[in-house]
Formats: sequence, structure tokens, C-alpha cells
Amino acid sequence: MEVQYLVTAGEMKEYDGNTIDRIGIPGMVLMERAALAAREFIMGRWEAGSALILAGTGNNGGDGLALARLLSEKGWEAEVWCVGNTEKATGQWKAQRHILENYPVDFGSIPKRSEYTIIVDALFGVGLSREVTGEYAKAVSALREIKGFKLALDLPSGIDTDTGKVWGIAVKADATVTFGFMKRGLGLYPGCELAGEIILADIGINKKSFYGREPGAFTFTEEPATLLPPRAGDGNKGTFGKILLLAGSVNMAGAAVLAARAAYRMGAGMVKVITPEENRAVLQTAVPEALFGTQWELGDGLEWADVVVAGPGIGKSQSASNNLRQILKYGKKPLVIDADGLNLLAEDTELQQLLAAQGEKGRKIVLTPHVGELSRLTGIPVQELKQCLDRYGKELAERFHVTVAAKDARTFVCRERGSFYLNLCGNSGMATAGSGDVLSGAMGALLAQVEDPFMAAAMAVYIHGKAGDEAASRMGLRGCMAGDIAEALSCCL
Repeated sequence: MEVQYLVTAGEMKEYDGNTIDRIGIPGMVLMERAALAAREFIMGRWEAGSALILAGTGNNGGDGLALARLLSEKGWEAEVWCVGNTEKATGQWKAQRHILENYPVDFGSIPKRSEYTIIVDALFGVGLSREVTGEYAKAVSALREIKGFKLALDLPSGIDTDTGKVWGIAVKADATVTFGFMKRGLGLYPGCELAGEIILADIGINKKSFYGREPGAFTFTEEPATLLPPRAGDGNKGTFGKILLLAGSVNMAGAAVLAARAAYRMGAGMVKVITPEENRAVLQTAVPEALFGTQWELGDGLEWADVVVAGPGIGKSQSASNNLRQILKYGKKPLVIDADGLNLLAEDTELQQLLAAQGEKGRKIVLTPHVGELSRLTGIPVQELKQCLDRYGKELAERFHVTVAAKDARTFVCRERGSFYLNLCGNSGMATAGSGDVLSGAMGALLAQVEDPFMAAAMAVYIHGKAGDEAASRMGLRGCMAGDIAEALSCCL
């Protein structure tokens, strides 16, 4: 299975250093390859024209100087707009500046035009960790007003490499050519909204540069169907997963319908829904394939099922609490806890103790809190959680010995040890009632098909996001409903 790594500034600097010092590829060679990759992107769109390169005095600026030279070789009118103290420039920057003296490239401290074919941002790159102020802030502000296609090298200047945060002011790029590995900040808000089209360029920094220290985050980019195990040709409905779904409350059957439909669309062979008798007609009309059961059949269902999903729409009644307690106390099968199941956990220390005990024994359990539910479980304010969702998701995973899918505009799937999964697909159209119920049903189905609960959760989040993109392409962001996402699951597979 191929994954795309997402690196921090510290990780990228380490891998860059390993490539130079341990593998032996000189830094100037890497710089030349970076500039060539940027030129390839530019020449793929324009044969010639005028180029302004906003260059700092670090190695990102050195990439920009090399690009100015390479463009001039192809007949471009290239101009460098340098910002910063050149006396304190890096050695590679100074070497590129010396080479540039032999080429017809204008070099100055202000741009000479108000419009260019392309404007290249090579001011900061990776590693910015403070507010953009002074002449740098003025340069970024001025760049915004100059007309032309804006291309960032590695990362739009002003964006935090690790978090996507804006350090006061940032370049808004039409495209970003990033080198070696995808930077986390390019995938997180608001950085991802400022990066434009992202092109990942291979310049020689690759997996060999890890030396046993892999990045702490990854994402999926391949077609969803390729992630799943093959479906046995001689299987039957019992082979492909029996899902027990505790969902819905009196006259509130919507969550149960959505979760059940999603479980089937994700490939489950059988789905049995434990829900109040009042929901029977709605459920059996909306999902006639589903088996129906009341809470009195929960015990038998725990024995029958391969996977249990608990929480969508169950409410917070004493009956719902008792049902969750029974699942945690007597169940042994893989378990997804979502929605009201998480709210019940947050208010009941006994349920939390049962959960931790089950997790410690090795039961496969996935929690799927959105930031509001995560706040109730941890006592940490939502805005604080949003700043470090990977950290708090991991802490919750460690606390209960489970997998945690911490949901926000970007979802982080965390485990006790090892890297986390960061989901980069999906859209604002998925911010609609019932979308989480679809995810929980889909996740239950994948837990029956994939041995590792962490990977099953990551795959479910990814496929759910891709289904959301498919649904939004059909219905529009404003018109997308949870049922559309459930139906789109099968299209993605």
C-alpha cells in the first residue's frame, strides 16, 4: 500500500541533511533539481514571458535565484526582487548569486513592473516560526498587488509548515511546487486555501533519507478500491461481515437508516439494527435489507455480530446508557463508538473505566468524536483542540487504548503508538446532519474486512471523504445531504 507522507519542518530539515551528509548528494545539486522542477511546471504552461522572483536570503531564495537563471536560458525576461540582508545569506544562496552574474537577469530591491507572466515566491519556504514583519511583510503585501500567476516554491511564504497557520500575513499562491515530501501545512487550514494547486516534485530526497525515522503523519492518495482486501469469489453474506448497529431512539430513525445503508454500501454482508420498536416501519421501508431488533435482543446480537457500532442517534436516556454498558461489559467484538455513545461516555466515569479496561485487553475499538464531542471527553475547549487535534487525539487514544478518529474540517486518525493518518479529501458540503452516521456505518463494515483497526478507521475516513467529494460534484456543496454521501460510497469502490 502506497501512502503519501506529510512532513514537519523539523522532519524535512532532517531528511534534507541526511540526503546531503549521509547519502552524499550535494546541496547545490538538490537546489538545481528544485529549480528545474519549478521551471518544468512553468514551461508546461507558458513557452516564454516575464518572470519576477521574490527571493529571500535563505536556501529557498537560492532556489529562486537558480530558477531565474534557468528561465533566462529559455528566453524569459527574468527579474529578481531580493529582500533581506545579503551579507547574512546562506552559502548556497551566495553561490547562486555569483553564478547569476553571468546571466541577463535583473537583480534589485524593488519590482520594476506592475504585471508579469509569472511571479515566484521564494521568500521563506520551510521553517518560518515567527510573525512576518518589517520589510518582509511589506514585500508580501506588495506582491499581492502585482498582477500575474503566483507560484510558491515549497510553501507559500507566511504559512507555518507544521500547522498551516498564517504568521500575520502570507502569500496567496495560484500553485505551489513542493519538494521531496508534502508539507503538513499545505494540507491544513488555512494554509491549504493559500497554496493553490500543489505539485509534489521529486528532487532526490526520498524514503532513503529517513534512516529509520519515518514521518509522523501520512495520507492516502490512491483510488479507494485499491486499499481494500480482495472480495472472495466464493463468499456469502456471512463472509463479508455481520454488523450489529445500536442506533436511533423513539421516532428518531434517521441515524439508524443512514448508518445501516452506509454499512451495506461499504460491503457488509448483513446488518442488524437494534432500535426502538417505533422505528420498525421506517427502517424496514428505507433499508429493507436490514434485520430489525429491539434492545431485548442486544445480548444475542453481541454473539452474532462480527462488529458492533454503537451511538448514532441513540440519545442519552437511561436505556441508552444501559445498552452501551452492556456492550462494553460483555461484548468482545470490534467496536465503533460514535455520536451519543461518546456523549454518554463523557458523562459516566464507569463507562469510561469499562472502555479503558476493554481497550487494555486488546479489544479493537474506534472512537469517532468531532471536536465538540472531543471537548466533552477531555474537558479542553474546542478552539484549543482545533490547534493541536493530532496531539489530543493521540492522548485520548493512549488514555483508553483505542483508535481515535478526531473529526474536524481535517480529520486525524490517531493510535497509541506510531504515525497518524491525516485526511485531505472531503469538502464543506459534508458539514450536514447525518454525515457522521454514514461514517460510523462505513467504519463498522471496514472493521469487519480489515484486520488492523487503525488502518480500517483511516480507510473509512478516506473513502467517506472521497464519497463526499463525489456527492458534492453531483449535488453541489450547498445541496449535498448525508444520504447522497452514503449512496456515493459504492461509486468510490
